[in-house]
Amino acid sequence: MDVTIIGCSGSFAGPDSPASCYLVQAEQEGRTWSIVLDLGNGALGSLQRHIRPYAVDAVLLSHLHVDHCIDMCGLYVMMKYVPGGPGRGPVRTWGPSGTGAHLARAYGDVDSEDLLGVFAFSDLRHRDSFRVGPFEVTPYRVRHPVEAYAFRVEARGRVLAYTGDTDECDALGDLMAGADLVLADSAFVDGRDTVTGIHLSGSRAAAAAVRAGGVERLMLTHMPAWNDPEVCRAQAAAVWPGEVEIAKPGATYSV
Repeated sequence: MDVTIIGCSGSFAGPDSPASCYLVQAEQEGRTWSIVLDLGNGALGSLQRHIRPYAVDAVLLSHLHVDHCIDMCGLYVMMKYVPGGPGRGPVRTWGPSGTGAHLARAYGDVDSEDLLGVFAFSDLRHRDSFRVGPFEVTPYRVRHPVEAYAFRVEARGRVLAYTGDTDECDALGDLMAGADLVLADSAFVDGRDTVTGIHLSGSRAAAAAVRAGGVERLMLTHMPAWNDPEVCRAQAAAVWPGEVEIAKPGATYSV
């Protein structure tokens, strides 16, 4: 499968990147299947450089903080009002409990029933796997101030692990074990950020990947614009035995 970094700025859109959004694609039955992991502020515009958003097969929202979900409001407008219609039924959408009601409040003048013509919502549940085309997706409840999930995405024997927003927790072991690529939250910096239960730092992400075992590639993401990526990389490299990669907006990686 291929992973395109649509947005990787943490907490808010940065000068060089939208907030969190990852396009994952794989072939099956003669066509390309596409899922989107998160759709944070600024991401819908950049997503259109790579795919018509109403051609996406499913959207997976790790949690309901603005930097991971707010551009769903723009996708609602696109799907509902595109001239001639989107040519498809509702977009399958997985998220925490109450996702539809949350997005309706964010949009401002619709209710959750209006959204149902555009999105088909399903609640995420810890370790309750589901399939979208070639993708087997397993959500893991992780450690964040709101209901939040990480995603293990498997296709054609390859594994992508996306932590979403989380601090260290037991679920990261099963999430990351044997993954070909880990996209790891690295919003915090050791020595600067001391609050717990919100985000990983580069070193804590690397330590989780080492403990999980069998991880091939570690890629840091979700860094706010005030972070120096090289500091995050250095802190991870002190723990991770291989190359520490930094997610680049617009780049596509083969998994």
